[in-house]
Amino acid sequence: MLVPSIFENNFVDNFFDDFFSTPFESARKSVPGMNVDIQEFDDKYQMDIELPGYAKEDIKADLKDGYLTISANHEESKEEKDEEGRYLCKERYYGQCQRSFYVGDNIRQEDIHASFTDGILKLDIPKKDAPAVEERKYISIEG
Repeated sequence: MLVPSIFENNFVDNFFDDFFSTPFESARKSVPGMNVDIQEFDDKYQMDIELPGYAKEDIKADLKDGYLTISANHEESKEEKDEEGRYLCKERYYGQCQRSFYVGDNIRQEDIHASFTDGILKLDIPKKDAPAVEERKYISIEG
């Protein structure tokens, strides 16, 4: 039985939709990405990142040189066989996406709090004052 896929990753179910669509529609459907909402509060920034279809184990968050990088990889395989063990349907899906955000050199890994619920990765990043930049002092040259 063919049932429409809600994640647009099912080749058999969406074959005719993709076959008769325009090139721009196909490109729009196949581009994986992360939708991100960022809110600013008095003491922190809150990021909500949509990752539907991903499990907590598929997601990695990395902080290096002031850049917070979120990456997600997902592999899925589904097989349907008849009583004699012959394939009726065999599908595979591999997806990955990644985004980076500059959060500042003064943020440490321990400062960021993350949770993942219902396909939404929520990150709380505290606001920290950046170290003051030393003002240039010029030496007068006599001559």
